[in-house]
Amino acid sequence: MNPWVNYLEGNTLKVRSNSLKSDILLLVASLIWGTAFVAQRKGMEYIGPFLFNGIRFLLGAFVLIPFILAKKNNSHGLEQSGLTNPIRREFVVLGLLLFGGASLQQIGIVFTTAGKAGFITGLYVILVPILGMLLHRKTRISTWLGAVLAIMGLYLLSVQQDFSIQKGDLLVLVGAFFWASHVLAIDRFTKQFAPLQLAFWQFILCAILSLGLGIMLEQITMQALLNTTIPILYAGILSVGAAYTLQVIAQKRAHPSHAAIILSLESPFAALAGYLVLNEALSGREVLGGVLMVLGMIISQVF
Repeated sequence: MNPWVNYLEGNTLKVRSNSLKSDILLLVASLIWGTAFVAQRKGMEYIGPFLFNGIRFLLGAFVLIPFILAKKNNSHGLEQSGLTNPIRREFVVLGLLLFGGASLQQIGIVFTTAGKAGFITGLYVILVPILGMLLHRKTRISTWLGAVLAIMGLYLLSVQQDFSIQKGDLLVLVGAFFWASHVLAIDRFTKQFAPLQLAFWQFILCAILSLGLGIMLEQITMQALLNTTIPILYAGILSVGAAYTLQVIAQKRAHPSHAAIILSLESPFAALAGYLVLNEALSGREVLGGVLMVLGMIISQVF
């Protein structure tokens, strides 16, 4: 057989294999994030949103330390893992975007359900290609069609009969813009830095900002911290330490819009987890709104 054919076929299989691995990692991340809305909701029964985020992102950073130290065994040492120079523009940008999205989501979830928060957060799937226009990326007609469906769904899900929107839903909606920007930033920066260094330093910055505000603005008691142990461990170890790192690793080979649609599955995962664990039931109108939002997300990326 022609050696060039063998070469091309081998590369094609390798690309498909890498793509499948990325898809699986993103799917696992979306499942973790969807179920983490329940942990975030439960945690708010005991402590404030900034303190909760500060502890969970600090915990998430600690989870990465053994993997980072393992880098000492390779020829690049700690420099490859990024621990020698944390003050970089890219790390600061990611940390601020993560802080903005996580803070708005965590505050908003106090005033809304886990399921609704999951669906509204999922809007970043459509916002990714739309905001991508600012980076001179083409936006397809399907994206705009998906956006229309998603807006209709958002209306049914969140807008009341008097045309008002709940405070929590609005905060989570604004947070979706931060998540979309975060996806685009990761897509850009993973081409320059190793995934672990991006994940670690964005967690650290987000934790510092959140803990600072939590200490200044929120009441802290040891009993409250003990009461929220399980939610904060789940949100810290899995949602932050595992899922965000899986996202960064997977996006090294995945297109940002393709990654966004898989990650958007956190919306139905959140609704299901909210129903099973918190007994949160969406009305028929809200279910229809959620379905339209998911359809909009899918259409914006597939067609």
